[in-house]
Amino acid sequence: MKTTKIEWTDRTWNPVTGCTQKSEGCRNCYAKTMALRLQGMGQAKYKDGFKVTLQEDVLTEPKGWRQASMVFVCSMGDLFHEEVPFEYTDKVMNTIWETPRHTYQLLTKRPERMAEYFQNHYVPENAWLGTTVEAAEYKHRIDVLRSIKGSFKFLSCEPLLGDLGELDLTGIDWVIVGGESGGKARPMKEEWVLNIKKQADAQEVAFFFKQWGTWGNDGVKRSKKANGKLLQGKICQEYPQK
Repeated sequence: MKTTKIEWTDRTWNPVTGCTQKSEGCRNCYAKTMALRLQGMGQAKYKDGFKVTLQEDVLTEPKGWRQASMVFVCSMGDLFHEEVPFEYTDKVMNTIWETPRHTYQLLTKRPERMAEYFQNHYVPENAWLGTTVEAAEYKHRIDVLRSIKGSFKFLSCEPLLGDLGELDLTGIDWVIVGGESGGKARPMKEEWVLNIKKQADAQEVAFFFKQWGTWGNDGVKRSKKANGKLLQGKICQEYPQK
């Protein structure tokens, strides 16, 4: 059962909400905008806006989902934020261990802290570990992610803000690419996307192009829906064979 508009997952689960800016991709954070909007609407879960908050009341939520789902963990925050104690991360992992029917996507801009956590913990077989690489200056995150003993690794190059140059995708199973959305979105060039796709194809890594975002491949600003998700006239949304 799909309950989210995020193309590469089925559901979102937010045992942690809120975050602080880590890198350039955070500048126009959609989650912060949404959290502040929900705060303004009086939603109790977001009474503190985008402050890092442990949402203990939803820790066991996935146990009630009978249908096997792809679950994006912390779409409204970062599980490996420095303000999230590892004792709480243990509780999140317990739910993941106890629901093997689901596959959990753990995406972070803090792979160093993810690596620190998993130095002393096993990675559940149903957990996919990912990091965001939005510009070439953050490619070191790939090496950190690669060092973790997880069985499945993925990259989110979204919002893609520049040419990533040469990529070593050894140990990486999936690459997601997308442009930025919103009124302050920065444009993405087709050549940047094609450079990633070419290398993913050559290294036999599944490639998923999510969207152009606010700026089309022709450099024109319009609605995200109008710009669509065609890359050279095709939908390129591969899923890993796992």
